[in-house]
Amino acid sequence: MNALNFGRRQFRRTALAAALGMTLASGVVYAQSNSSGVIFGRADSATGATVKIVNVDTGLSRELPVSSDGRYRATSLPVGSYKVTLLRDGNVVETRDVQVNIGSGSDVSFAAASATQAQTLEGVQVVGTSLPAIDVSSVDSRTVLTSEQLQRIPVASNVNAAALLAPGVVAGDSRYGGVISFGGASAAENQYYINGFAVTNPLTGLGFATLPFDAIDQQQILTGGYGAEYGRSTGGVVNLTTKRGSNTWKAGAQVQWSPRALTANPRSIYYPQHTGNVTDGTIYQDRSGNKTTNTLYGLYVSGPLIKDKLFIYAAADVVRQDGSRGVTNVLTRTSFDGPLKANHWLGKIDWNITDSHILELTGLGDTNLNDTTIYSYDYATKSRTARLGTEHQKNLGTANSTPGGVAYIGKYTGYITDSLTVDALYGHSRTDHIDVVTGAAGVNCPNIVDNRNVPAARKRVSCAPVQGNLNTPGAYDEVDNIRFDIQYHIGDHDLRVGIDNQKAESFGGLAVQGGATWTYTTPPASGTISGFPELAIPAGSTEIVRRQIFRASGNVKVEQSAQFIEDNWQVSDRWHAYIGLRNEQFKNFNTDGVVFVKQRHQLAPRLGLTWDVFGDSTFKVYANAGRYHLAIPSNVAIRGAGPQLFERQYFTYAPGSIDPITNVPTNPVAISGIHYANGADGSAPDPKTLSAKNLSAYYQDEYILGFDKQLAPDWTMGAKVTYRKLRSIIDDMCDSRPIEAWAARNSITISPDANIPGCFLFNPGKGNTFTVDLNNDGKYENIVLSKADLGFPELKRKYVALNLYVEHQFNQQFYGRAEYVLSHSYGNSEGLLKSDIGQLDPSVTQDWDFPELMIGSNGPLPSDRRHQLKAYGFWQMTPEWMFGANLAAYSGRPKNCLGIRDPDIYNYGSSYFYCDGESPRGSKGRLPWTYQLSLNAEYRPAMFNHDLSLKLDVFNLLNQQREQNIDETFQTGDGNPSPTYTRALSYSAPRSVRLTARYDFSL
Repeated sequence: MNALNFGRRQFRRTALAAALGMTLASGVVYAQSNSSGVIFGRADSATGATVKIVNVDTGLSRELPVSSDGRYRATSLPVGSYKVTLLRDGNVVETRDVQVNIGSGSDVSFAAASATQAQTLEGVQVVGTSLPAIDVSSVDSRTVLTSEQLQRIPVASNVNAAALLAPGVVAGDSRYGGVISFGGASAAENQYYINGFAVTNPLTGLGFATLPFDAIDQQQILTGGYGAEYGRSTGGVVNLTTKRGSNTWKAGAQVQWSPRALTANPRSIYYPQHTGNVTDGTIYQDRSGNKTTNTLYGLYVSGPLIKDKLFIYAAADVVRQDGSRGVTNVLTRTSFDGPLKANHWLGKIDWNITDSHILELTGLGDTNLNDTTIYSYDYATKSRTARLGTEHQKNLGTANSTPGGVAYIGKYTGYITDSLTVDALYGHSRTDHIDVVTGAAGVNCPNIVDNRNVPAARKRVSCAPVQGNLNTPGAYDEVDNIRFDIQYHIGDHDLRVGIDNQKAESFGGLAVQGGATWTYTTPPASGTISGFPELAIPAGSTEIVRRQIFRASGNVKVEQSAQFIEDNWQVSDRWHAYIGLRNEQFKNFNTDGVVFVKQRHQLAPRLGLTWDVFGDSTFKVYANAGRYHLAIPSNVAIRGAGPQLFERQYFTYAPGSIDPITNVPTNPVAISGIHYANGADGSAPDPKTLSAKNLSAYYQDEYILGFDKQLAPDWTMGAKVTYRKLRSIIDDMCDSRPIEAWAARNSITISPDANIPGCFLFNPGKGNTFTVDLNNDGKYENIVLSKADLGFPELKRKYVALNLYVEHQFNQQFYGRAEYVLSHSYGNSEGLLKSDIGQLDPSVTQDWDFPELMIGSNGPLPSDRRHQLKAYGFWQMTPEWMFGANLAAYSGRPKNCLGIRDPDIYNYGSSYFYCDGESPRGSKGRLPWTYQLSLNAEYRPAMFNHDLSLKLDVFNLLNQQREQNIDETFQTGDGNPSPTYTRALSYSAPRSVRLTARYDFSL
């Protein structure tokens, strides 16, 4: 059989989607509702000419007149395959097939003058010049991945793994879970949507609620230049549309199996070589057995409840992770075992009430359960010993980056007239978070950290099953989202106005496990401990311990409202302009329900222009500029606006006077007073004084200039330059010295019981006005402080990138794309997060607490991967055999050294860019390059009509396990050298194998 003509019947749908839907270069025309698309074009404008558009799967039909200038446009179309027919006086002139992609436009032109733009498929063959690889009307930067591509490219079955295929997207710090960073922004600055509803983690902005991966119809990744309908993002947007039912009953099932036996051993972690430490080069964590067997069982069913009217789609995944024999580090000396269970489901009903009115109802669930049994572990014998207890978690994930939950979404689309379209959406989600630890009966086991310079076997450990902070019982998040917009076409203009309102409520917080953390240390040679000037270490004392108590929790709420207007203006046949404006308002409520931050009239203009150089869609030059705002996440209210206790105190104790079970000193003697870090004494701050007056929102400006060029019918290439500059952020300042200096200048005496918050929310790098009760008498002073008064440097975060790509469109056999990005992300603030230390406190990082912390902070930021190379594609060798590949190479992350600057009067410990002298950000070199090559092979036997798929995926084929991040703290909190400085925190995932059996059939 001729390889170019095989499998016509079996691959009809796939070929249509691949040939028409695989435009992975920069976006498409006309910003659309973020869960639908548009068909537009030129046609014969003779009297009586109309265009009829019919959805191949559902029968949805629209008929539009051709305007006097020969143009037509159909908006808010559900994604899918369509037939577009030109009619004259009711007679068929010509019919074309087209695929509508998410948030995109498809040009179906019939006029002879635009024949080179024809988009026609006959069977599985592309007729004429096929789909033009360049859309001359796009102004944004996007990647659209169809369900067929997600099956064919060797990529892990999760949304962020697929998003990493897009240019400029890199993995975030491993301590935040499997998060991603767009264009130099922190990983907490992205937005995720499912069928138009925002599913981003409302508490921290990290991660999102997900769905069965096989239920994704299309995944759109917006990396820049997106229109005014999108907000609350200064990173990127991931937009998902789900599959839906059609007029044919279909069903399918699959099993994915990644066996532990076929997974390479993860690299173990060792103490770095630091001369003088007894731990030099010894094992820190034996990870050789830290691997699991992962199994996914999935099924789906779809079809018509009423032909052409009412359709259903339902899918479910059950994921099991078994066989874990994880081992923690030598300090905590525990081993864990327990299955991770994830259940994902989705149900969707589509009702074509009439051809002019459509209703969509979606329900989805994402539940993550982790039941872990914890044992003590003997590193000498490499064996488990006593059972310590269990931990039950629901919808927590790593660092809350996979929040889970249940969501319900309703969307209405009304084609009121040929020129007027209305879209309305309402969505609601709720996530319950559970974290329950069960240990030895009747024993309160606190956290134990042993920083003494002694062999690991002699270090004290906690009897608690887990260490760290635990989530508050009863924690939950709820989100309500309303979107409404009207689109109107008049002449050369497509106008759109809308609202986008969201309310997020949360109850949450953290408290230290066991009530306290006890940190043992060797007495410093200096006899003093940095940050505690009153500390006097008694002569002859050989043992010192610090007790630290932390807790913070409460109910909080964030209300975010936005209005937008945009105009897509076809200036001429070769010039297209996009003009948009978004107006946003943000309100944050504290744990008492009082507004502590309110921001109005945050205007975000968006402008774009494209030029069809030759007038034949083979060469496009485009540019855009825009401003993007970000609201403060809910977590700020818990950590900054609610009651918080952060208490520290030092003790000495007699050698050997240690409780044999809890490892806590039995008779500690206080050698310091109680220190409340940043004034966190357990009371709630006054909302009037918590933030600076007239606080500016978090926002960023972006500029893009690029071109796309068709080299041959199947080949395109292009380049673009992106520049981003963070203009304003919100963080917390914990320095009272500028207020004290202001009072002295104005001859005002501050009373000992003055109501001065421990920290203020403010705009770093500029002047701020604070409201403070200096005499605790209810009278507030407006304290105007200049940038010089505050002592902080200018805010700086910039990102510049050059992106080059070449792409081969699918031609029934081969698809491929290669992309290179040369970028630089630099400044003195990462944004919402601080990946230098893995701090999970968006918008209240320690960066801007005191000016001394910012000395030396300017340099390459954690997301700075100077070089990025990505290449992926697939080859349909025969009707039975398909092969795919995915290569990703990144240069390493910059390295820092964070030490203690003397005097450390606020006891921040090893947090300064100072290590035996100035140590500017990024001055310690780079981590090694990361390489990942993944391959797959799929077999569809003809005897099963190609409906059975047997597939093998090998991820990280060469087993390149490179350092992803390291411990950058040079000293322990007491000033001694840290034995773990430069220790690897994580490595890239080892080689693994995934076997998939899948069967799809029609009923």
